[in-house]
Amino acid sequence: MDKFSKYFDHTLLKPDATSQDILKLLSEAVSLDTAAVCVNGSHVRSARRFIDAAGADVKVAAVAGFPLGAMATNAKAYEVQLALDDGADEIDLVMNIGQAKAGNWAYVEDEIYTIAEMCHESGAILKLIIETCLLTDEEIVQACESARAAGADFVKTSTGFSSGGATTHAVALMKRTVGEDLQVKASGGIRTLDDAQAMIEAGADRLGCSATAAILEEYAK
Repeated sequence: MDKFSKYFDHTLLKPDATSQDILKLLSEAVSLDTAAVCVNGSHVRSARRFIDAAGADVKVAAVAGFPLGAMATNAKAYEVQLALDDGADEIDLVMNIGQAKAGNWAYVEDEIYTIAEMCHESGAILKLIIETCLLTDEEIVQACESARAAGADFVKTSTGFSSGGATTHAVALMKRTVGEDLQVKASGGIRTLDDAQAMIEAGADRLGCSATAAILEEYAK
């Protein structure tokens, strides 16, 4: 990747984020030329308008099933369709972690397939958040294999709202599992340039960060 800023999904998913906070996020994403801006569903339409008005090469990513992943597939599908209709280019979907822990991988794959089909029909991509801090290594590998089998485009480490964030161990394991078939997004707890570079070296293709500006300023120096 020629431009370091294109590793980053500039992210704000806090429940108390105001429209002014989102406007600041969008302005930073445009000025920093990040890969994407990642927001909750209610902000997708305004994000789409802002990015289009700026003529920026920044994708709009929306989370779905966030942050627990435990709602019904139909509920996730409805949320995803709303985000796609509002102009999302990318969907970051939380896997049903309880079904995965129970070994019900057929359920997990069916759900991913349903959402992946919706995304691809709209020209969007699907990133599957597997919440690595709640999974064993064997479950991480299976989640990645299920994501590949069901048509996801990325596997992503974390929501940033559970008991842990991205680790280089998890990223490397995910990358070894998916190879070149899928991309890997590291997210959760990436706050410094050292953190970012470690994740990239471990195999991350994209980084979800709220500290993007500080990391890129450190990189520029």
